[in-house]
Amino acid sequence: MIITDPFDSDLSGDKLREECGIFGIWGADGTAAAMVALGLHALQHRGQEAAGITSWDGRMFHTHRAMGHVAGNFDRDDVIRALPGDAACGHVRYSTTGETALRNVQPLFAELHSGGFAVSHNGNISNAAKLRHDLVRRGSIFQSTSDTETIIHLVAMSSYRTLLDRFIDALKQLEGAYSLVCMTPEGMLICRDPLGIRPLVMGRLGESYIFASETVALDVCGAEFIRHIDPGELVIVSDKGLRSIRPFAEVPARPCVFEHVYFSRPDSIVDGSSVYSVRKAIGAQLAIEDPVDADIVIPVPDSGVPAAIGYAQQSGIPFELGIIRSHYVGRTFIQPGDKVRHLGVKLKHNANRALIKGKRIVLIDDSIVRGTTSVKIVQMMREAGATEVHMRIASPPTRHSCYYGVDTPERAKLLAAQMTVAEMARHIDADSLAFVSVDGMYRALGEQGRHETRPQYCDACFTGDYPTRLTDQEDVAPADQLSLLAERVPA
Repeated sequence: MIITDPFDSDLSGDKLREECGIFGIWGADGTAAAMVALGLHALQHRGQEAAGITSWDGRMFHTHRAMGHVAGNFDRDDVIRALPGDAACGHVRYSTTGETALRNVQPLFAELHSGGFAVSHNGNISNAAKLRHDLVRRGSIFQSTSDTETIIHLVAMSSYRTLLDRFIDALKQLEGAYSLVCMTPEGMLICRDPLGIRPLVMGRLGESYIFASETVALDVCGAEFIRHIDPGELVIVSDKGLRSIRPFAEVPARPCVFEHVYFSRPDSIVDGSSVYSVRKAIGAQLAIEDPVDADIVIPVPDSGVPAAIGYAQQSGIPFELGIIRSHYVGRTFIQPGDKVRHLGVKLKHNANRALIKGKRIVLIDDSIVRGTTSVKIVQMMREAGATEVHMRIASPPTRHSCYYGVDTPERAKLLAAQMTVAEMARHIDADSLAFVSVDGMYRALGEQGRHETRPQYCDACFTGDYPTRLTDQEDVAPADQLSLLAERVPA
């Protein structure tokens, strides 16, 4: 089983965890599951804990879910053959709500009065605990600890007549962020929350319609990008064709700005903007706002590369690969003790000593979360002989937790929430430290700056300005945890 790198907690694990990735296809002429597996490969960066695919053959639903990566679980002919049909949806997961257990792996599936219902969800329902409490009191029996299961129960309990109306009724009770691909015997339901916090795109391959978290998943399937699903839009696709409705009152969109900073692949297009170009522009903005006299610009791989290119081009300081990353370190290598674990960091990232020795360097990274990455990287540069180490971050300081589908540490563990920038510089032992400004980040996205009263993006992790109610946080209602722990995955 291929699983997430065990050394992540020491280095690259000091990142905001990707939320999840979803993919769905309708009308694939018997190849739906294989196409979903291919699309999930392209979305693997969004969730590396578990993966699942559910298919519909016109008569029955078929599901295969597993812990670990798509590769190793969906690269066998026997697995794909066991998922027949022209329609399928899939999911790659990193848990933000619910334990690490097979019962929480999506797509989640249930038999409703109207027939089977499968759901793949990217995001987080910020009032799920309250909804769950109310549903359990009304007789619902939950089988997982995932917030996504709340959607299924709301559909099942709705008093509306048609499945579509019951689905809309369920959506209108949700708070928070959701992009959904749902399969039913009547067709596929695809929707994005009214603020469009999480991304969702539509493409076409021959007569098939494809829906995915990012355009890169369309690219690998050879599909044509049609458009983004609009915030608050609900698309219904069936053998009768495709139609779109807008069941919500229109509100100003607030898509997640961190998709551009870190989450999405650089070769994706998010809400009309090239992720790679935006990251380069943020790097250039950093060079304008916080220049430094140095010899070389070095990215922290891999997420810091586009911003470092932009910084180097704007500043005129040469771009160099001063940190070399190995892509072949996995848990199958070793289960280390503390001493070996510390050395294991260098298995994944190693300084290019011949390049760094005697140089004044600018390190570019996408963010600082707990700060453990930055401490180790700066130390690595000094041990390699750097005379000065200046760190520049291609996002504003992360001072607040995310409740919309990103696994953010509690605020007490966010370095920027506890220290000033000057204190952070001393903590990581950098000669200087600077972050791109909030307005600078917005300028890199093509805006004049952040609109204070009607922000163009969800930037709550930087500003604390949350675009929705946070009912579960306000009520401090403890989530009901199931007692069945047999499926819990060992640490």
